[in-house]
Amino acid sequence: MRKVLRWEPPPRRLPRRPYRDSVLLYGGMAILLVVVAAVTGGSIVRLVIGVFFFVAATAWSWRRWRERLREEERRRT
Repeated sequence: MRKVLRWEPPPRRLPRRPYRDSVLLYGGMAILLVVVAAVTGGSIVRLVIGVFFFVAATAWSWRRWRERLREEERRRT
């Protein structure tokens, strides 16, 4: 007889403030990108890339959080 083991991680719980956490994380990363570009003599194009990164990443993560929260709500009902 063969035994199959499943290595599934435990279900992750939702953070208390997922939207705020996303803004803080991606905002910090965008600021770091702009600072590194300024220190290394980068152009204003890097600033635009940093802002674009922040907006795109925040929008994507908010969309994913909204989907996950709706799915959790469906499971409860």
